[in-house]
Amino acid sequence: MGDTRIGSLLNRLRTARGWTQQRVADEYNLLEGRATKTGKEIGRYEREARIPVPYTRKYLARVFGVDVEVLDRAVAVSKSFRGEGNNVPECLPERPKLPVVPSRPGVGAVSADALTSADFARFIAQRNADEFVVEQLEADVARFARAYVSHPLLELYVEIKRLRDGAFELLRGRQHPRQTADLYVAASRLCGLSAHVCLDLGDYDSAATHARTARACAEAAGHEGMLAWVRAVESLIAYWTGRYGQAARLAQAGRHHRACGSIGARLASLEARALAIVGDRVGAVAALADAECSREAMSGDDEVPGIFAFPTAKQFAYAGTTNLALDGREHIQQAIVSADTAIRLYRSAEDDDQSVGDLFAAHVDLARGHLLVGELDGTEAILGFVLDAPPERLSASIVRRLTALGRELSGPQYGGAVQAAHLRERLQYMAALVASPALTASKVWVVPPVNSSEPPT
Repeated sequence: MGDTRIGSLLNRLRTARGWTQQRVADEYNLLEGRATKTGKEIGRYEREARIPVPYTRKYLARVFGVDVEVLDRAVAVSKSFRGEGNNVPECLPERPKLPVVPSRPGVGAVSADALTSADFARFIAQRNADEFVVEQLEADVARFARAYVSHPLLELYVEIKRLRDGAFELLRGRQHPRQTADLYVAASRLCGLSAHVCLDLGDYDSAATHARTARACAEAAGHEGMLAWVRAVESLIAYWTGRYGQAARLAQAGRHHRACGSIGARLASLEARALAIVGDRVGAVAALADAECSREAMSGDDEVPGIFAFPTAKQFAYAGTTNLALDGREHIQQAIVSADTAIRLYRSAEDDDQSVGDLFAAHVDLARGHLLVGELDGTEAILGFVLDAPPERLSASIVRRLTALGRELSGPQYGGAVQAAHLRERLQYMAALVASPALTASKVWVVPPVNSSEPPT
């Protein structure tokens, strides 16, 4: 019969069908009616880095067409090997004291020492989080991460904060070391989400605070992927506070982590954009090429979706911004192509994967590209997508892009053209609307002033 533990059983059931781990996750999600599993999690079950809880086993049994009792027996075998589960009672009985035998001095001390061990066993059994709690927390994080890119900020902020504070509280308690590591990763992701909330609101000091905590949690878990991702967030914070050289260095530091998935493309794209701003054309072009190579070298895709992933559409959006900063007609034309590609890719994606912020950014870049080649009609038509949007959907970075574009329209090259003046007025009106007291109060919005030294991108 071979190995009858749960990991081996799940592996045999999967390979017998010729399925990948991601295929098992997809079948599971289809049955449950929501996206809670990834191929990476199925791999954890097969390696027994995690034991599937009863709720999960119920759906896995349906996926493979077996009785759930088969999986339950395999779990019992695994736990017997690991010395877990019911083998450790929640409350151990008091061990009776051994009688003191006068002819054998020291026996009473040995008995007392055994009681100390029993007390420690009770301490181990007192845990505030089990595998089901951790699994549900990870599912909630994945749900928020995906919803973040396409839903209004205030729909998610309160729940992100509640879940993050809950993860902190669990980590202040006791759980198995494996679950502690998973909780630290979840806490890191939730702090990362909080940092992005602050980024979108323009509160960069608070974003930096959340990012530092996210990095501390990732370091505690030893999670290279999250360490790299947090460096990307820190690079963003540096970029939007005008520290472009530091933004490039932080992105470069993130690339030193051994992380899989799309994070390599994200960091290289961030580095390229920052280097373009400081005038390092050679470095920026090389980083853009590195981003493309990183995506081509990706093996598998087991990362959390949404804000933690870096889809091809987002990579094209960053390439558009970078090429605009590089300037020159060839780069401007490439920026137009990249921004247009990003828009088409996002619009063809599922609703939950259509990043509203990146769609706005790509439209602004596309509009500016047309402006730089003298196509004012195209500029205004493209900007309509952003200017007609509800102002509460515009992040601080989009407002700054619009403000910079309006300032550019005041340049002498447009000679006071009526169309340019009209578009500038529309941009100024939108910026004023976003900064209005009512909207500021409802969004806790902080839009820092745009200095004349800042780049138009």
